[in-house]
Order: sequence, then C-alpha cells, then structure tokens
Amino acid sequence: MSTASRILLSGVALALAFAAAQAQTQPAAATAPAASPNATATAAVPGPGPTEVVQTAAQGMLGDLDKDRAAYRRDPAKVGQLVDKYLLPHFDTEYSARLVLGKYWRTATPEQRQRFINAFYHSLLTNYGSALAEFTADRLKIYPSAVEPAKPTATVRTEVKRDNGDRVAVNYYMHQTPQGWKAWDVVIDGISYVNSYRTDFGEQIEQQGIDAVIKRLESGEKPEAIGKTSGKS
Repeated sequence: MSTASRILLSGVALALAFAAAQAQTQPAAATAPAASPNATATAAVPGPGPTEVVQTAAQGMLGDLDKDRAAYRRDPAKVGQLVDKYLLPHFDTEYSARLVLGKYWRTATPEQRQRFINAFYHSLLTNYGSALAEFTADRLKIYPSAVEPAKPTATVRTEVKRDNGDRVAVNYYMHQTPQGWKAWDVVIDGISYVNSYRTDFGEQIEQQGIDAVIKRLESGEKPEAIGKTSGKS
C-alpha cells in the first residue's frame, strides 16, 4: 500500500479511512499498532460503547452528506464542518499527536504542541478531506466488538470498500477518557498511522527542527511527503 494509504487524520478517522481505500496500492511493510495507553489511566465511564461511537459518527456524517452531496462536491471545505461535528469529538487528537511526535513531544513547548496538532489536522483535511464527499454507506462495514467491562481499551474492526470492490481492513484502537470512548490510532491493512508518521516526522524533525516541520504542514504540504523530502529550512 502506498504511503498515502497509511494516513488517518488525527480526529478524522473515518474520512481518511476512505482516502486510504481510494489510494493506489503499492507494496509496503506493515507496521505494528502504537503502544497501548496506560490501562489504569482512566476509569470506566457511562455512555455508548466503542462500536456505537464509530457507528453513530459514521451514520451522522453520512446522513448530512446525503442531504446535499452536490454541495459538498462543489465546496469540499464544507466537509470540514462535518468532520468537526461528527468525527473530531471522538478522536483523542492530543494523545495521538503525542505518540506521533514521540520523544519530540517532551521537548516541544505548549505552543509548538498545539500548532502541530492544528497543522497536522488541517493539512490532512485540506489534502484528503474532499474524498469524503464521495463516501457512501455501502462502502463501510462495521463489525461488533466485545469489550470486557473492566478493560479501558478496545479495537473496533471495520472494512472500507475500494472502487474496484476490494475491501480494506481498517481497525480503530480506542480507549476510555473522561469524555467517553475515543480513537487514538488507526491501522489500515496492518499499517499503524501513528507509527508510520512517527518515523516519517522524526527524521525531518531531527534534521530541521520541529518548527520547520510545523511550517511545512501549515503551508499545506502533504504529511506523507514530509518523510520523503527535506523541504526548505
């Protein structure tokens, strides 16, 4: 699978699962999911389970898309409003960004951390969010997940159908937070987006510094391109 197939927007899991399914396939080494969060960090909270969270978010977004799909095709920026409404609340963007940055999160200032989160999110949405305008219910299959009552982590398995009919496995790794279940990593055909981007960004941060990488994201450069080129310092 191509590098583009490894991406899942921090906070826009469903949108870029579709983008990944649309990408051209090329051989790529699978990467294991990122390390699980601390299992004792958050106590169980009442509310929808992990499968219901994914299903409700998908149904809400698809419902709004179906009301005026032509308008979203004409103005892909409107898709961002749906992402903010239905998907972003169910993705732990800060935790995910912390895993992506790895050791560089610890040395980043609070301002750099927030800039990275925002830049990463907006760059992915700008470059791939328009694919969501073509997303339809028949492309997504969500499997039920069994969650142990005392366990604060879960995996929600889904499949996304490509244009050629092939189905791509998309697994959402979730954990409980005070606000309910949230996704923190997405694995597409065995490739973890957290681990993939940690490798891609880490090399460039080491060479250029975190501010340079953030600026490249803010300028609209595709995140997966950052791991391939040095850009301008």
